[in-house]
Amino acid sequence: MTADTPAGSRRHIPNALTILRLVLAAVVFVLLARFQATGLGAGSAHTPDATSLQSPHASAQRAILLAAAILFILAATTDFLDGYLARKWRVVSKFGRVMDPFADKILILGSFILLAGPNFAISNPDVAGSGDAVALTGVQPWMVVVILARELLVTSLRAALEGSGVDFSATLSGKLKMVLQSVAVPVILLSVAYLPHWFESASGAIVARTPLPAAIAAWLTTLVTAWSGLPYVVRAIRAGRTTDRSLPN
Repeated sequence: MTADTPAGSRRHIPNALTILRLVLAAVVFVLLARFQATGLGAGSAHTPDATSLQSPHASAQRAILLAAAILFILAATTDFLDGYLARKWRVVSKFGRVMDPFADKILILGSFILLAGPNFAISNPDVAGSGDAVALTGVQPWMVVVILARELLVTSLRAALEGSGVDFSATLSGKLKMVLQSVAVPVILLSVAYLPHWFESASGAIVARTPLPAAIAAWLTTLVTAWSGLPYVVRAIRAGRTTDRSLPN
């Protein structure tokens, strides 16, 4: 974008990027919902072989994950661009202040919810009388609950305190959390698409396991997301004490 861009056009570009992020998020969700882990080469009834892993259906499932990863990266990039341009051009709007974080949370939370879905799980054959389902993404439902709880808590605290005139802008931990979440999703998608997830167990059975990068990304994102909420809680407690002292007895 050149420096001589009309001011009127500049005013709409950050908001247009925010809307674009919502559109891209919707497309990512459709792709993730269409994916079927069993299409990568095996289901609960049989183990994979070289033919099934190279089948057109397996290639199509990998293409879905690749497309979702690329679109997610593009959507996450608009998060940086819209805020940067709004500040640079001094065109921060009420629409942007509301919709920008909303679009962020829709993109991240929606992606993690779908990554914890049953279509990303593969049932292992029964070993010693008990079978189990493996989430290839490494994202468990309880992890999504932790991430969602953190976002709801911080959003509620921000709304309550900023309504009382207290500055509750994002902290470094919050920004780090957002960067990690934005990196984790494509890492998980590409790991599921291209890294092996079938291994031979100690008993000789072929079993499914979460690819190591996906497992690390899922756990690290959950832990950092939970940790990143602590500074906000501390700030809220301190702000509450300051407000209480300022009230007349």
